Amino acid sequence: MQVVKQEVLKAGACVAFFVDIMTSKPDRNAPQIARILRESTAKVVVAMASEADFYIVLGELLRQNVTGIVWVGSEAWASSSLVSAKIFQAVLVGSVGFSIHAGQISGFAEYFESLNPSSDLHDPFIKEFWEHAFSCKWLDQDDLANNASHQSCTGKEKLGNVMLKTDFRLSLNVYTAVYAFAWALHNLYDCQLGKGPFQHGSCANISFFQPWQLFYYVKHVNFKTKDGNHIFFDAKGNPPPIYDIINWRVSAKGSTEQIIVGSYDAGAPDGKKLPVNTSTILWNTGETQIPLSRCSESCPVGFTKLTLPGKPICCFQCVRCPQGQISNQTDAVMCQQCSWDTWSSFQQDKCIPKAIDFLSYEELLGLSLAAISISSSVVPLCITSIFRCHKTTPVVRANNYLLSCLLLFSLFLCFLCSLGFIGYPQSEMCLLRQVAFGMVFSLCISSVLAKTITVVIAFTAIQPGSRLKRWTSVKVSYCVVAFCMCIQLTVCIVWLSFSPPFTEYDIKTQPGVIIINCNEGSPTAFWCMLGFLGILASISFIVAFLARRLPDSFNEAKFITFSMLAFLTVWISFIPAYFSARGKYTVAMEIFAILSSTWAMVACIFMPKCYIILLRPDINSRELLMRKGRAQ
Repeated sequence: MQVVKQEVLKAGACVAFFVDIMTSKPDRNAPQIARILRESTAKVVVAMASEADFYIVLGELLRQNVTGIVWVGSEAWASSSLVSAKIFQAVLVGSVGFSIHAGQISGFAEYFESLNPSSDLHDPFIKEFWEHAFSCKWLDQDDLANNASHQSCTGKEKLGNVMLKTDFRLSLNVYTAVYAFAWALHNLYDCQLGKGPFQHGSCANISFFQPWQLFYYVKHVNFKTKDGNHIFFDAKGNPPPIYDIINWRVSAKGSTEQIIVGSYDAGAPDGKKLPVNTSTILWNTGETQIPLSRCSESCPVGFTKLTLPGKPICCFQCVRCPQGQISNQTDAVMCQQCSWDTWSSFQQDKCIPKAIDFLSYEELLGLSLAAISISSSVVPLCITSIFRCHKTTPVVRANNYLLSCLLLFSLFLCFLCSLGFIGYPQSEMCLLRQVAFGMVFSLCISSVLAKTITVVIAFTAIQPGSRLKRWTSVKVSYCVVAFCMCIQLTVCIVWLSFSPPFTEYDIKTQPGVIIINCNEGSPTAFWCMLGFLGILASISFIVAFLARRLPDSFNEAKFITFSMLAFLTVWISFIPAYFSARGKYTVAMEIFAILSSTWAMVACIFMPKCYIILLRPDINSRELLMRKGRAQ
């Protein structure tokens, strides 16, 4: 059985269980065997047992109604008449097994039919055989006088009908064995002295040989029988194995019969050793379709086999491959990992290219933000035109016309710099967009700070004895702007020199998608740039807040206070949103912050001035300011 198990595994099949028929026990361990068969999913069982032991096991299987199994029988019981009883048909019909080859013996049929007790008076077995074959008895005179109930043998019965029912498998073996001894004796007889196989080339004496001498010749016989079978013995003493493959069926009369459906001949050429006509086999289902015996159904593509603990290897669970892995064949042992730029399909049977995700102009979000940026950039230009047309009016002159134009130009650039965040993140764009954003907003906030400082200096300079009159020049404002710009420029140069931004392919954030974005390179430099903008905005807010109540006509400190408050609120809110958003939404969040903070400054600083210039020209006159001055 160990050899059979190894061969079964070698052929790619699976052994679900392995149990011994314990011949030392009266019940042959049959109850446990029946329980194992009933609980197992195996539908094919190889049984290697003697017919007597297997008979007891079959009785227990019949009692527990264990049916539906295809039995593969060894030669010991596959053609047995003992287990061919009709009561075992429910268990054994459809079985296949190996049986001793039932070849034809040349001339045996004629010899068999010629047998007769009257002509073979010296054969001690002929009468016994006759009684067994015809179910009769040879009666003597006493039996006749006592009117015996047995059917009397006459000697005129015909052996032709008996031959059709007789199994001559053992007869063929006996016939072959006798011929093997005959050839051994023949070779022993033909031995030439000096060329013999024994010591000093001696031969055995045909009249007084020893058993071991004849046994030597038996081991070395090599002949062919009349029906063409080649007979010899290998080094282990085994003859060439020739078996019939038989199939158990129910005959038309309701009895069990064994039909030859193939054969096994170890001496045949490769590929012809085991010819079996599977279309003629009737299985336990009553059909010729080969039944399946599986512990688990095959795993389809997209799944892998997961072996169950404590179960044989053929008992497994089908588990879908993890995301990003595939199996393109049934019963896959393991899933295959897709490459970094591909992802598993919906069926997980092939790898397909990953979707590319970035904030593009083709999608609604990118297109909307681009449209808002471009349309918003027109507003500072329009305000600049208004200021240029009314640059001699008090409201424009009171707030430093040139510095206001510089601020409007920087706001124009702030709106447009958000366009650098839309589109495919090329390496050149990654290098420039954050730096451009930082420099443009530094120009914007430093201009606001310069305007705020100018208001404070201008008010303080008009006080008697003030030493700040020399600081009221426009050059001071430009120096403030230049100084702030130099600091931000230094931060950006250091950033680009040591750890510049670069294009990054993010494959971890969203499964199945490659998110292309710009990695900031150095997060420290990025937050330093934003931090410097926050410092400038905070200083502008504090100075403007302190100067909001200064008694000056068209004092814009109050409006700058609101603009810086809105600016700081937007960017403080941006920080948690930046860390929580992923992919293109991080970029969209930054664009939204840029547009919102820029609009806050436009609306808070310049809309009141435009309102006065366009809708309230009556208060934007020199005469009104002079009357207010005389009234004071």
